[in-house]
Amino acid sequence: MKRLTYVMAALLALGLAAGTAEAQMRKVLIGTEGAYPPFNSIDPNGELVGFDVDIAKALCEVAQFECEFVVQDWDGMIPGLIAKKYDAIIASMSITEERKEKVDFTGKYYNTPAMFAATKGTTFEFTADGLAGKVIGAQRATIHENFLRDNFPNADIRVYATQDEANADLAAGRLDLVLADSVALDEGFIKTEGGACCELVGSGYSDPKWFGEGAGIAIRKGEQDLVEAFNAAIKTIREDGTYKAINDKYFAFDVYGEAGM
Repeated sequence: MKRLTYVMAALLALGLAAGTAEAQMRKVLIGTEGAYPPFNSIDPNGELVGFDVDIAKALCEVAQFECEFVVQDWDGMIPGLIAKKYDAIIASMSITEERKEKVDFTGKYYNTPAMFAATKGTTFEFTADGLAGKVIGAQRATIHENFLRDNFPNADIRVYATQDEANADLAAGRLDLVLADSVALDEGFIKTEGGACCELVGSGYSDPKWFGEGAGIAIRKGEQDLVEAFNAAIKTIREDGTYKAINDKYFAFDVYGEAGM
């Protein structure tokens, strides 16, 4: 009954005739990166896979959207949304005050801390002075780049188009450290053959000033009906077990974080 209530509310908010057999499904284009495992990546068959992708499919099913994915480089993700290349971003995008100036967000659908990775056996003092001169990698135009520039101004910060590129330079010895989402580093790099060199080091970072309120779905300004529909769908999959099933497919822990939207 709860599932039906949330779905109906979402459809009514979109002005759809949900009570008739002739109701048309709304087509929604979903922007994602396809280069951020295990959240979103492209498998050897050329298919989009990952936690973000499965969550997006589940939300679209609940909201009765006909969804299609559009692959977009990360640093063009928000410009692409504004330019109407797609209608929503489901790509592990953190909800931050800076981004809220450009787009609207749903509530979070997961929240995990950032951490550093380094080659095994290396030690660091994680202070501005301690990392002065260290070569640190991060993906360009991310919360991780912003955090590094604000907190470690004397480090040699190098940015990359994708997280995989930063990870590869760490493995090759061209970086001392990489900063990224802890789960993306652990599950998408360290636990793979290419990441056997490395390990997570230091403590997690989650200060909302830099890391926001978790990952949410970005929507163009002024499309509150779509925000509400996705929020209703997130609530539904959290309550009916769908979210847990997807979570458990990828992780041995709950990536949602503390309860609440």
